[in-house]
Amino acid sequence: MEEIQHSHVQVRGVKLHVAQIGTGPKVVVFLHGFPEIWYSWRQQMIAVAKAGYRAIAIDFRGYGLSDHSPEPEKTTFKNMPDLIFQAFLVGKDAGVFPAYILCASCPEKVSGIITMGVPFLLPGPSIQIITDNLPKGFYTLRWKEPGRAEADFGRFDAKTVIRNIYILFSGSELQIAADDKEIMDFVDPSTPLPPWFSEEDLSVYAGLYENSGFRTAFKGPLQSMETDCGITDPKITAPALLIMGEKDYVLKLPGMEDFVRSRQVKHFMPIWKSSSWQKGTTLFKNNFQSR
Repeated sequence: MEEIQHSHVQVRGVKLHVAQIGTGPKVVVFLHGFPEIWYSWRQQMIAVAKAGYRAIAIDFRGYGLSDHSPEPEKTTFKNMPDLIFQAFLVGKDAGVFPAYILCASCPEKVSGIITMGVPFLLPGPSIQIITDNLPKGFYTLRWKEPGRAEADFGRFDAKTVIRNIYILFSGSELQIAADDKEIMDFVDPSTPLPPWFSEEDLSVYAGLYENSGFRTAFKGPLQSMETDCGITDPKITAPALLIMGEKDYVLKLPGMEDFVRSRQVKHFMPIWKSSSWQKGTTLFKNNFQSR
């Protein structure tokens, strides 16, 4: 990983950590989810750079080596996108929401978009419809309660928290807690990490979260999903690709599978086209090509 260079840039009053590799006018920006960091994209960054692109991954504000906002409690998805130049966007998990917001609000900055795990949704009423129909013990509802996630996570060090989350959410089942249980209580300490997530990876993640803590991470993806991003008629005209696994638990959220299969997304991405469902991975695309 020594080829990847690291620096900090000042954006809207916050110093952000930036990892990058490669050169050239075409830029690919990778947007991580929770509880991830720039490091989540290291392999893809190297591959993209070898293909002739400049690959960039940031730590969102309040994550990893980036500064917290002056008022972390006011951090929402709307002020997480800090893109200052035109680029292809690649977002995963909670990282798809800043990507979708950028595509809808600043189309001139987006050459194309790839999202993983979550179809087109914007924070606000559309998320509210889903959460209103979730069991009350579902993990996102539980952790958005003021102080609940902090208390749940606060029983453990950062390394144990990261270990527990990757064990819990590498499966296909929804994590729903009874009234007398917390989400972290689901983890059997003897359960091994997923085979694709090494102890070395865990140590890197833990070190960066020991630096940043979880306070902004809670506020972003966990506690501001329903905060209206202010976009009333979203349209994404950039070439788009959605990647989802058939066993991804997101498809079990209320209305989600029908939303994906019925092609309702065409209302928001008019030129969106899809391929057939494939074993293991499902790809939906609208002629995603380099511009």
